[in-house]
Amino acid sequence: MPIRKSVLSESVSKSHSKLIQVFSDQGPLAETISGYRMRQQQLEMALAIEAAIKDNKQLVAEAGTGTGKTFAYLIPALLSGGKVIVSTGTKTLQDQLYTRDLPAVRDALKVPVTVAMLKGRANYVCHFHLERAANEGRFVSREDAGYVHIIRNFMENSSTGDKAELTEVPENATIWPSVTSTRDNCMGQECNYYKDCFVMEARKRALAADVVVVNHHLFFADVMLRDEGVAELLPSANTVIFDEAHQLPEVAGLFFGEDVSTSQLLELARDAEAEYITTAKDCPALQEAANKLEKSVRDFRLVFAYEGSRMPVQKALALKNFDTAYADMQEKLKALTDVLETQAARDPALENCWQRGAALMVQLQRWLGAENANLVRWVEVFTQSVQLHATPLSVAEGFGKQLNAQPRAWIFTSATLAVKSDFSHYINQMGLTNADTGYWSSPFDYDKQALFYAPPDMPDPNSPGYSASVAAAALPVIQASQGRAFVLCTSLRAMREIHALLKEAFEQNGIEYPLLMQGESSRTELLERFRKRGNAVLVGSQSFWEGVDVRGEALSCVIIDKLPFAPPDDPVLSARIDKLNAEGKNAFMEYQLPYAVITLKQGAGRLIRDEADRGVLMICDPRLITKPYGRRIWQSLPPFKRTRVLADVLAFFE
Repeated sequence: MPIRKSVLSESVSKSHSKLIQVFSDQGPLAETISGYRMRQQQLEMALAIEAAIKDNKQLVAEAGTGTGKTFAYLIPALLSGGKVIVSTGTKTLQDQLYTRDLPAVRDALKVPVTVAMLKGRANYVCHFHLERAANEGRFVSREDAGYVHIIRNFMENSSTGDKAELTEVPENATIWPSVTSTRDNCMGQECNYYKDCFVMEARKRALAADVVVVNHHLFFADVMLRDEGVAELLPSANTVIFDEAHQLPEVAGLFFGEDVSTSQLLELARDAEAEYITTAKDCPALQEAANKLEKSVRDFRLVFAYEGSRMPVQKALALKNFDTAYADMQEKLKALTDVLETQAARDPALENCWQRGAALMVQLQRWLGAENANLVRWVEVFTQSVQLHATPLSVAEGFGKQLNAQPRAWIFTSATLAVKSDFSHYINQMGLTNADTGYWSSPFDYDKQALFYAPPDMPDPNSPGYSASVAAAALPVIQASQGRAFVLCTSLRAMREIHALLKEAFEQNGIEYPLLMQGESSRTELLERFRKRGNAVLVGSQSFWEGVDVRGEALSCVIIDKLPFAPPDDPVLSARIDKLNAEGKNAFMEYQLPYAVITLKQGAGRLIRDEADRGVLMICDPRLITKPYGRRIWQSLPPFKRTRVLADVLAFFE
C-alpha cells in the first residue's frame, strides 16, 4: 500500500504560519512556560498537523520521546477555530491534559476557547444508585458503609461528580459499582434525578465546548453503541486527535465486536432484587428468580478452572458442564425476564431491568450461535466473572466508516507507531488508506545519554532456566546502577519468578535496595515509593511498559527479559495469524514482528524521559542478536550506543 509522506522540510520553509512565531524562543510559549525552548521537531510536527487540520486530512505522526508532541497538536488545534475532540490512551493522561496542558496552552496563546472533559458513566457518582445503596444498607464491608457517607458529602458539594476528584475513597474500592451507573442500568429521562445528573451535565458542557477531552475506551464505546456522548459530539467536530494512538487497534477491536459478561447478569439480578425490596415486595417470584439467576451465573463461572485464562470458543465448548451450565444460565435469565415483564409497568427501574434482561437473552443466544468469518469467538476468565467475546479479526472496515462519515481531520500520534520508520503495519490495521505520515526523532542525545546492553551467552528464551539466567545477568547491572531500575517482564509468571530470584540474590549478597513488585499495591503507590526511595528496583509486567514517566536518577536502568511477542495461544492473535497465512501473507513479518517492535519501543521509552537523564537499556533475549529479524528490531529503537560487554556497563555508571 503506497503511503504518502509529508515533505517536512518544505512545509517549514514555505509556511507562513503563525505557529513559527508561537514556537519561537521569543514567542508566547517562551514567555509563559518556564524552561521552554524551541525544538525543530516539535515545530515541524505542529506545521504538519496544522496542514492536516486545514485540509481535513488523515495524519499518522510518530514523535520520539522529548519531542513535545502534546503541545505540537494542542497549539494548531486551538488556533484552528473549529471544534476539536482529543482522545487519550488513559484517564490519567486525560486528567493531565485537562488540568495542566490545555490551560497552559490556552493561557499562553490567549485564545478564548472553552474546554471540557468527558468520561464514561462509571466515573461519575449517580444520585439514584447512591441513594439506593444508602437505603438498602447492604455493603461488602464496613469500609464501604463508611465510604457511602463520604461519597454523599462529595456529591452534595461537587460541580462535576467525577470520582477522580474524591481522593478519600480508593479508585478500586468495592463501593463504586453500587454508586455509579452503567449504560445498562441508567434510566435516562425516566430517572427522578435526571435534572441533577452529573453525566448529563458533563455531556452538556462537552457539547458547548470548543475542545473536548475523552479517552479511547469512551470514544469507541460511545460511537459504536450510539450513546449520547461522543456520538453527539462527533458530527460537529472539525478535528479528532488520538494521542497514544498505538493503543487504538486493540481498543477498537473490543467495541467493534459483540461482548457479554456474566457480571452484567449478576448486576441485573442484584438490581432486580433491589427493586423487589423497594417497589415489588408483593411479588416474591421476583426475588426467587433473581436469586436463581445469581446462583446459575456463579455455577457457570465454576466451569472454568482458574482466572486469567483466555481460550478460543472451541476449547470452552469442550469443557465439562459448559453446555449444561450455559443453558441453565439462559433458562434462569429467561425466567427472571418473564417475571420482570409482569412488573415492568409499576416503575421505570423495573422496566429498565426487564429491557436489560431481554437484551441479554439475545446477546447470549447470538454469542453461542455467531457465525461470522470476520469474528473470532473466545472466552476470558476473571476471578468472579466470565467475559464472552466476539472480536473482529480486522477493525479497518468498521473504523473506515467513521473516517469517511464526513470531512474532518484525523490525527493519530504516539511515540510508537512505526517499525524502522515504516507505518504500513499501523495503517493497514486501522484502514488509513489515505493517510499522510510523519516521523520526528527524539531531540535527546542517546549516544551520550544511554547505553544499550545485550548480555552474551543467554540461553533460549523458552528454556526452563531462562528466568534464572535473566536474574543472574541482571544482578551486576543492578548493582552498578545502584538499584534505580525497572525490570520489565513479558508475563506475570516470569515477573514473579525473577522477583523471587532477585530477592534471594539480594539476601545472599547483602544488597539492601528496596525490591518492589507489581501487584503489591496500586501502580500509583508503587511509582511514588519508587521515586521517593531513589534506589529501588521495581519488577513489573504489562502495567509498567507504558504510560510511566520517572525522570531523573531514580530510574537509571531498564531491564527487559524477553522480546514482547504476543502469546501464540492467544485466541484472537491465533485467528489473525491463520487468516493472514491463508491469504498468502507472512503473518510473522506483517503482524507479529511489528506488534513486538511497537511494544518493545514502549518499554525502552521508559528509560530516557528528559535531556538530563542517563541510563542503560538491557534486553536479555538472545534472538535480538541470533535471529535475522533481530536487526530490524534494534534498528527501530532510539540510536543508543550498543555493547555486549558488561565492563562497558560498569564503566558507564562510574
